[in-house]
Amino acid sequence: MTNGIEQDGLFLRFWGVRGSVGVAGPGTNIYGGHTSCIEVSAGGRRFIIDAGTGLVPFGMQLEARAGDHFDILLTHLHHDHVIGLMLFAPCFVPGVTIDIYCGNLGGESAEESLKRLFSPPLFPVTFDALPSKVRFIGFSAGEVLTIGGLEIPTCPLNHPDGATGYRFDVGDASAVVLTDMEHEGDASDPMSASLVSFSEGAGVIVYDATFDEDDYPRYRGWGHSTWEAGVALARAAQAGSLVCFHHAPEYDDARIALMEKKMKADFSGGSFAREGETLTIGKTGSMVQSNIRKAVL
Repeated sequence: MTNGIEQDGLFLRFWGVRGSVGVAGPGTNIYGGHTSCIEVSAGGRRFIIDAGTGLVPFGMQLEARAGDHFDILLTHLHHDHVIGLMLFAPCFVPGVTIDIYCGNLGGESAEESLKRLFSPPLFPVTFDALPSKVRFIGFSAGEVLTIGGLEIPTCPLNHPDGATGYRFDVGDASAVVLTDMEHEGDASDPMSASLVSFSEGAGVIVYDATFDEDDYPRYRGWGHSTWEAGVALARAAQAGSLVCFHHAPEYDDARIALMEKKMKADFSGGSFAREGETLTIGKTGSMVQSNIRKAVL
């Protein structure tokens, strides 16, 4: 391992698993309260999916130095997915390069939007004042990105203002990240059919399961899904496992644990993401290991 990057294979670590807004307190000790941030080590290169508050503890443990490079792949630009950029430690290290990819703006980069966030009175430090070099890359969800020799397929997701799903394939191992998204109909629906194809044979699908089926009708149209829909997708795609993600801020550990228990009774390969959890992805259709390591606070 070099600077925290696994040299071979495919690994995911969850630094933030919550949706909408960060939460804290005794009811979040098991699953965690930071918002969306997933570290992906793929074939010896590190990628960061989303820059929610989980990006802050991730950055604190890096000990970044001049010459380091980071690739941040944003699913979209809602606050809970970008707010961690403001305190991402490598941003404040001279000689660091950070590439920020965004695919939900019709090919435009996130530069204009994020520069509004990084400006008074919202934030006192502008991107131009940062000692690091931040570059903005736009693409259209559905394109295949090529970064460091690795091809990363992407897909559009059903979410207000749009969002982007990502797939990582390293040898026979594969992982798919689908957040934020709302399911539509059954497998005959064009959106569902495209997601089945995109996720086919994945060792793990990380899936937006913000709500359970009892709560979902009240939030229809908000752009989120359920663990039940995630199980249906995993089965249709013949995926090895399903990890539910983007936990609702009002759901405490007990509520999520109950949802997880119900899901496991229906789909033994399912779980709910925990902050600090690391997944080792095996051959297509399997997840060979899941470890919990306490995140740096």
